[in-house]
Amino acid sequence: MASSIVEARNEAQIALERAREHLLSLQDEAGWWQGELQTNVTMDAEDMLLREFLGIRRLDQTERSAAWIRSQQRADGTWANFHGGPGELSTTIEAYWALRLAGDPADSEHMRAAASFIRESGGVEHARVFTHVWMALFGLWSWDRVPALPPEALLLPAWMPLNVYDFACWARQTIVALSLVKAHRPRRELPFTLDELHSSELWSRAERVSRRGAWLARLDRVLRAYERRPLRVVRRFALARAERWILRRQEGDGSWGGIQPPWVYSLMALHLCGYPLEHPVMRRGLEGLDRFMVEDRDDARGAAADGSESHPPASRRLEACQSPVWDTALAMVALSDAGLPSEHPAMTRAAEWLLGEEVTTRGDWSVARPRLDPGGWAFEFANVNYPDVDDTAEVVLALLRMTGPVAGEVEIDAAVQTMGGARNGKVSRPAVGQRIEGAIARALRWVEGMQSSGGGWGAFDAENTRSLVRELPFLDFGEVIDEPSADVTAHAVEMFAALGLAGAPAARRGIAWLIDQQDPGGSWFGRWGVNPI
Repeated sequence: MASSIVEARNEAQIALERAREHLLSLQDEAGWWQGELQTNVTMDAEDMLLREFLGIRRLDQTERSAAWIRSQQRADGTWANFHGGPGELSTTIEAYWALRLAGDPADSEHMRAAASFIRESGGVEHARVFTHVWMALFGLWSWDRVPALPPEALLLPAWMPLNVYDFACWARQTIVALSLVKAHRPRRELPFTLDELHSSELWSRAERVSRRGAWLARLDRVLRAYERRPLRVVRRFALARAERWILRRQEGDGSWGGIQPPWVYSLMALHLCGYPLEHPVMRRGLEGLDRFMVEDRDDARGAAADGSESHPPASRRLEACQSPVWDTALAMVALSDAGLPSEHPAMTRAAEWLLGEEVTTRGDWSVARPRLDPGGWAFEFANVNYPDVDDTAEVVLALLRMTGPVAGEVEIDAAVQTMGGARNGKVSRPAVGQRIEGAIARALRWVEGMQSSGGGWGAFDAENTRSLVRELPFLDFGEVIDEPSADVTAHAVEMFAALGLAGAPAARRGIAWLIDQQDPGGSWFGRWGVNPI
């Protein structure tokens, strides 16, 4: 064998071993791995605004958050939604506003550059609805200019169009909380205005081009008239229902869904309902937000409030979400592929931790699947209300790495046998420990039950495909339904195959759905990633 090939193999082996040891060093003593989930600066700007709204904003925290926001501003004065992306109007508005709150002068160079971009892009008049909501909270925008979102929507039955379960779980939690906030129409005072961010054009409502969009725009006008003079008895009942709905969905770590948007709006909603900051629900929520903060001194660029360059200051940024279940499962698979035996302490600790994170209670997914027993895993440390198919499939793949060599064929347990097409005899798969066996069986049953009628899988809900909600005037912030996607479906099919069930009807229907969804160029669209896959 040529010496160059031997050297290359040796170098690759050394690199693999170093990478494996580094990954092992990142494991928490409890057994999990977690990489930082970094997003755009709206998280940090809105955290500052939330604390201002609640009257708890602290100068030291503000300075560190502002340092992070400044470090992410680009040379053209803008902020983007993702690395390398174009300047984004609403993100730049919220970042600029947060820096004004932190004391950055409007006439400083970095602020003038941002304001110029905002005005040239249409000013605050062309911001997204959520930015207008934040402005309305502080009297910088009229509540009459915010589209209708009455809490009475929570009273609609699940079969009726535009009920809250037509929305994806991330949008659903946000909408319920925001409907309660908007019903109170609060206004907090600021020591400054944002007049310098207005354009010279008069504001007008966005026109809807589709027939359904035009119909919903007319409905919005009717509902906004109702919001000004709601039926008092119905409104009180709806507000009470929304309050209970929000309270029932707070997670053990204080969050709502383990994600930032419904978290901050739920805190404001409950505070407007009369919950003091010392109330256990509010206290858990605020303490949980602090645990999502990343404190750092390694920002690429730190600018002082006057725009002068300085050494990178202490900064803090808010994670929009945390991903320990997903990261732990991927780490286990990677370490197993890198030759780490299943009996290694790192693998056993990770498996034990994952088993402890199994979701065993019913969440919102059971509205569409009321007879389905719970099972599976969520993405976050605490999110029992919203397990997802993607994480569940990946955890099963990781737990299968713990079964060791195939010790011969074993009988499929009762949960697996209930699957059509998997009853004829035995399926070759490793014998596993009792806890892993039971968790995998429950996960398999749950994933099969979450398959949509067309053969694909969404992430959090089944049959969440009513696209009418996409055209509501309030919803201009991105995807609001959880329809089946190629990446989630592919992971579910991979799980079936790893369990020896590639021929099961659910797997075959998933494969047929994937083939039907392939783009002409050969790729599939990655719903939960940036690029086609």
